[in-house]
Amino acid sequence: MTITELQQLLFEYEDKKYADFSAKLIPTLPREKFIGIRAPEYKNILKRIKDDPVIPEFLNTLPHFYNEENILHVQLINKIKDFDDCVSALEKFMPYIDNWAVNDGVNPTCFKKHRAELIGLVQKWISSEATYTRRCGMKVLMSNYLDDDFKPEYLDLPAALRSDEYYVNMMTAWLFAEALTKQWDCAVKYIQTHRLDNWTHNKAIQKACESFRVPDERKEYLRSLKVKI
Repeated sequence: MTITELQQLLFEYEDKKYADFSAKLIPTLPREKFIGIRAPEYKNILKRIKDDPVIPEFLNTLPHFYNEENILHVQLINKIKDFDDCVSALEKFMPYIDNWAVNDGVNPTCFKKHRAELIGLVQKWISSEATYTRRCGMKVLMSNYLDDDFKPEYLDLPAALRSDEYYVNMMTAWLFAEALTKQWDCAVKYIQTHRLDNWTHNKAIQKACESFRVPDERKEYLRSLKVKI
């Protein structure tokens, strides 16, 4: 299979109405960037290209034109088993992430076995000035370090961020909302001491209060900590 044939394969799953819908969810991209592939179809696509020599070529051919090519790119990265190869592929792709939907699909399986080596990279990504490299770092942090491998200091760097970028601040709020569901005793201190900027502080509270995993009494307490802007 060639790159052109792979692109033609993607168009076999085209749904124009879904493309219209996707374009509205991602207003930072023009409509012509969307093919319109529904999420379950990527499993079929991945089966059809499994072990095809086009995959390495596709991963090295950047930038892609279509948003769905970027989504497929992320799903291929997620399946890379070797940790160093996976990190290399992700860092090569990061400069081309241009929206929240592509970014938030990043969740390589191999990262779960390499959290000790990964955390330094996560902190480097979060410290980046690039919007989606920073968001990607926080997404990886949220996916891998809020459970058994959690350390309170992992929240310090996101809490210290100050950004004018909506998609950075929304990710920070999402991260802290998740931390409030999984690591309440630690995460709530960041809210009590107002470690986040006002907008992110309130958004983190809102998102935590929308979660069924946060008990009602905690939601009531969190609402009392909202600030006026």
